[in-house]
Amino acid sequence: MAKLTKLQIKAHRQACEYLELEALTLEQREFVICNWQESATHINSAAGAFFTPLDMARDFTVEVGDAREYTVIDLCAGIGCLAFAVWERSQCWGRGPRRIVCVEKNPDYVAVGRKVLPEAEWICADVFDLPADLGHFTFAISNPPYGNGGPIQGVTLDLNVVAVAERVAKYGVFILPQMSASFRYSGERTYKATPGPAYERFHQKTGISLGPNCGIDCDHYRGDWRGVAPKVEICVADFEEQRRERAELARAAAAGSDLPLFAQAAE
Repeated sequence: MAKLTKLQIKAHRQACEYLELEALTLEQREFVICNWQESATHINSAAGAFFTPLDMARDFTVEVGDAREYTVIDLCAGIGCLAFAVWERSQCWGRGPRRIVCVEKNPDYVAVGRKVLPEAEWICADVFDLPADLGHFTFAISNPPYGNGGPIQGVTLDLNVVAVAERVAKYGVFILPQMSASFRYSGERTYKATPGPAYERFHQKTGISLGPNCGIDCDHYRGDWRGVAPKVEICVADFEEQRRERAELARAAAAGSDLPLFAQAAE
């Protein structure tokens, strides 16, 4: 349990009172996202789980595009801040995404999330054990826990979640620690391609590539996180295009022909 200030305790209690209501207004949902203190009853640092600041989540949605025509899955959803921001942005066009699914293994978070975003389907499960009939999505989004673990040995937990996303979505948008990214932009004077050992191992084992976002400096929100000030980047992936490229490379290798043009360029 984290030590909270008197103001934080007061706001947390108010958020808990809102959660007792049958339905929340938009303002009450935002209040809960910003003031419900998960650390009041959970040791977040032990799980490497920290909730995304709402303003950062809103900027994050720029990479999800016009969500009205999309289906979205939020992996390691917490109380649904990222999914809420996607849904909220879609209201500018008069209706939400065709489907939003939030997957979170902590039942307390799921209970809060169902009040924050009742428009979503909430699944209380580990992302490494997803239901077989979940379907396929346009976008997978996530601010995954940071640390070690997951089915792919030698790959960090957050990048293991990216590998799950690749199996269930066409595109991905993720908030990852800088050591897991292929670049540095936040807090830097210019963009730098700096794939570190963690990213290189992940790329070699999965063939998945992560690229930069449209220019969001995550350092702007470092003071908005609760109890931490992580160095993170928003990373994007076109899983559909990457699957096509890997299939083309596999066909070329099986046929004993020359490498396709994209593979030659990579070399």
